[in-house]
Amino acid sequence: MSDDNAGTMPDQPTKWLPNSSPAVRQRLRRRLDGGFRGPALGTILCVLTIGCWHAAVVLSDLPTVVLPAPAEVGVALIDLRWILAGDAAVTALTAGLGLTVGLVIGTVLAFFMAISRSAAAVILPYVVALRIAPLVAIAPLLFLWFGRGVPGKALLVTTITVFPITIASLDGLRSTPESYLTLLRSVGASPSMVFLHVRLPAAAPSVFAGIKNASTLAVIGAVVAEFVTLDAGIGYRVFETSTSLQTANSYAALAVLSGLGLLFYGIPSLLERAVRTRFN
Repeated sequence: MSDDNAGTMPDQPTKWLPNSSPAVRQRLRRRLDGGFRGPALGTILCVLTIGCWHAAVVLSDLPTVVLPAPAEVGVALIDLRWILAGDAAVTALTAGLGLTVGLVIGTVLAFFMAISRSAAAVILPYVVALRIAPLVAIAPLLFLWFGRGVPGKALLVTTITVFPITIASLDGLRSTPESYLTLLRSVGASPSMVFLHVRLPAAAPSVFAGIKNASTLAVIGAVVAEFVTLDAGIGYRVFETSTSLQTANSYAALAVLSGLGLLFYGIPSLLERAVRTRFN
C-alpha cells in the first residue's frame, strides 16, 4: 500500500465501497460509530476493571474471605450456575410481577390525574407517602397480610415502582403543547382521539423513562423482600453466602444480580427503540 493511500484510510473508513451511494456510506459510518464504539468501550472498561481488581488482590495480599480474586469468582459462578439460575428466576418472577402491577396502577393513576386536577390533588399525596415510607417498615405488614410467598414480595415491589411510573407518566401526559390540543378541539376531535393521537405519543418518552427507572427499582425491591423472608432468590443467596463468609460465592451472586438488573433495564430500552422506530 502506498503512503498516499495509507494517509487517507483513517479519514475515509468507507472508501473501500467505491460503488456505494452517499446514503449507504452514511448509514455504515453511523453503525461503525454508534453500534461498535459503545460495546467496544464497554468491553474495554470491563476488562480494565477486572485487571485493576486482580492487581489489587495481588498487591494487597488480602485474604480470600475479604477480597477474592476474579478467577475465584468465575469458578464460583461455574460451580453454582444452576443454583444461581434458579435464584435469579425467583427474583425475576417477583420483580416482574411487581413491576407489571406497578405499571398498570401507575399509568391508570397518571391518566386520571392528567384529566382532572381534583383527582391529582387527592391521589398525589398518597403516591408520595407510599414512596417515602421505608421498605423495611412496609415489608412486615405486607407479609402479615399476604404471606411470605411471591404475592407478598411482588406487592412490596409494586410499592416501590408505582411512584416513578406515576410521576413520569403524569409529566408526559401534561407535556402536550396546548396549541395542539386547541387545534384538535377546533376541528371537533373527540377526547379519545386527542388522547390516542396527541397526548399518548407526546407522553411516550416520559413513560418509558419512568418504566426504566422502575425496572431497576423492581430488582432492588425484590432483593429487599428476599432479605426479609430469607427463603429463596438472589437476595437470600447473597445473605446466606455473606453470613457464612463464602465471599467468592457472594460476589458470584452479586454478579448475577447485576446482570438481572441490566436485563430489566434493557428490555424497556429495546421496547422504546422499537416503538420510536415504528411510529417515528
